[in-house]
Amino acid sequence: MNPRPEPACPPTLLVIAKEPLPGRVKTRLTPPYTPEEAALLAEAALTDTLHTLLHVPARRRLLVLHGTPGPWLPPGYEVLPQADGGLDERLAAAFGHCDGGPALLVGMDTPQLTPDLLADVGRDGHDAWFGPAADGGFWALGFADPSLAGALVRGVPMSTDRTGSVQRRRLVEAGLSVGDLPPLRDVDTAADAASVVSRCPSGSRFAAALTALAETVR
Repeated sequence: MNPRPEPACPPTLLVIAKEPLPGRVKTRLTPPYTPEEAALLAEAALTDTLHTLLHVPARRRLLVLHGTPGPWLPPGYEVLPQADGGLDERLAAAFGHCDGGPALLVGMDTPQLTPDLLADVGRDGHDAWFGPAADGGFWALGFADPSLAGALVRGVPMSTDRTGSVQRRRLVEAGLSVGDLPPLRDVDTAADAASVVSRCPSGSRFAAALTALAETVR
C-alpha cells in the first residue's frame, strides 16, 4: 500500500476540560491541598495545556468545556459545551464537532505536554494516534477520520487501570494503524504533581503554582 499523503490541512485540536472550581476538580489532590489550592493547580495545568496547543499547527482549536470559560482561556479557541453522559459519551461527542481532516483530543491533566510531542500527528500516515497515561488511561486520542470516533470510543470503560489498553485494542481491532505517542503521567494526586513538575517546560504555570504552594507554611 502507498502511504497516505500528508493532509491538506493541519489537525483539529481538542481539549476536554472542567472549569477549575474548588471542590469540583482534582479532588484527589485534597489532602494535602485544600479544594482552593487543588483548583489553582487545575487551572494552571489547563492554562499550560491551552497555551502549548497554540504552538501546534491546527486547523481549529476547540475547548470542550464543562462549565464557563474564565480569564485563563487564551484567544484562539472555540468553546463548546460537553455533552451529557459518561466520559466515553462526552469524548465521542467532542469528536463529533470536527468537520473533516485529522483530529486529536487531549485532556487538561498533563502540564508537561510540549508541542514537539504532537509534531507528527496528522502527518505520519497513521489512521489513529494514542497517548498512554501512566495510570492505565490515556492522555491523547486522535483519528485521521474523526467520524470513526463514536463507534470506537463509546462503551470503553473509563477511569480504570485498563481504559488505555481497551481503547488501543479497539483501534487495532478496527484495522487502524496506530501512531503511539510517548506515555505521560496525569496529575491526579500530590505524588503525581511532584513527579510531573520537573518535566514541565520553562515558564510552566503549573510548576510555578506548585512551587508557590510548597513554600506556603501550612
